[in-house]
Amino acid sequence: MTLPKIWVLLGSVVLTSRALPCSIVGPISNVRLVHDADAIVLARAVEYSVPPAHTGMMTTGVPDSKVRFKVLESLRGEVASDVILPGYLSDTDDFNDQPAPYAFVRRGGRAGSCFANSYRAGGQFLLFLKKTRTGEQTVNWYALAPVNEQIHPISDAWLTWVRDQIDKAKAISEPKP
Repeated sequence: MTLPKIWVLLGSVVLTSRALPCSIVGPISNVRLVHDADAIVLARAVEYSVPPAHTGMMTTGVPDSKVRFKVLESLRGEVASDVILPGYLSDTDDFNDQPAPYAFVRRGGRAGSCFANSYRAGGQFLLFLKKTRTGEQTVNWYALAPVNEQIHPISDAWLTWVRDQIDKAKAISEPKP
């Protein structure tokens, strides 16, 4: 094969692989999501800690901008009072359109990178965090799962279900007197 043909073949493989939608093997387990998260927090999207390099331009990949969240409550695990995650601030809501308990990401995460990466400024979000190899926290660890859902401020069925799962896990793990 000549050198130009190799480049054409390689280029078509790269273009094809980038055009494929996100997919996973097997169903998403919301029970596994609760179990496998290092920390679960209720937090409010506050401001950019690092603004986007190009305003008005958003990507479905990992953003260059970072959003600061004020932790309102730690449901499980230890976290600082603020959490910083790659993302964009938005002026629109993106509540999950599935019935709780969710087994699929909200609309903003159903294309591209498989993770929702925009957050309503001032909105509350239930964040399922994992530590990366570098020690940073991320929500990008369980593709197409509801790892960073916007929460309804008054009464939210997803938040209630997650609290119940955490309570059940505590009851099982606590020693009997």
